[in-house]
Amino acid sequence: MKPFRNLAQTRTPDGSQFTLHEHDGEFFLKLNGRQLMSTTSTTSELLLAQLPCQRLRGHAGSRVLIGGLGLGYSLRRVLELVGPGATVQVAELLPEVVAWNREFLGAVNGALLDDPRVEVLVRDVFEVIRRAPKPYYDAILLDVDNGPTSFVQAQNSRLYDRHGFDLIARALRPRGKVAFWSACEEPGFIHKLARAGFKAEGIPCKAHERAKRDAHVIYVAEQFREASPVATEGRLKTKTPEN
Repeated sequence: MKPFRNLAQTRTPDGSQFTLHEHDGEFFLKLNGRQLMSTTSTTSELLLAQLPCQRLRGHAGSRVLIGGLGLGYSLRRVLELVGPGATVQVAELLPEVVAWNREFLGAVNGALLDDPRVEVLVRDVFEVIRRAPKPYYDAILLDVDNGPTSFVQAQNSRLYDRHGFDLIARALRPRGKVAFWSACEEPGFIHKLARAGFKAEGIPCKAHERAKRDAHVIYVAEQFREASPVATEGRLKTKTPEN
């Protein structure tokens, strides 16, 4: 049996242990020993990029912000979708994660960091959104937590309250969309977004292509520009990434 190797580790601002592992050619990111993502389960990361960015094909000068680099799969899909004149900013809180992508994950997605369209920001994505020109982004992708109520860092809660939603709305261009990755369905989250002026839906998705059941949910929201928005929870829709 091939060994499970600990490649690198660091501490998050709140003192949690964040680690990179490799086993049999696959890579894993863990927080305090709990797996956050891996190269074996990438379907939801690809869909996080697909849903808000698929309309940007052929659009000149598109601007996309990705909150959380991870293993780079959302970045890969965004770059496949946007045109040559696009700007794709990646806000990653931990400089070590950026370094790991270059040092250990170059053959996975690390080389994408050298794409001329990519700008890596070693900063809190909340601060990037707060300081962004208004409006600026065509899409904002947020994969920094296990969900709107399960935070990797306590300060990330700022992204999911009314003030955070207002900042996101101000940072988005007309028809711009924000997408939130969630480990599971979050009851009431669509209604919460609607109260903040977004029309939103939750798209269930599998962790990997061979999975029999949906495991995660991507919440996609667009700023609501009509009077008296009505929130409807409804049933979650099912979609799969397009090639």
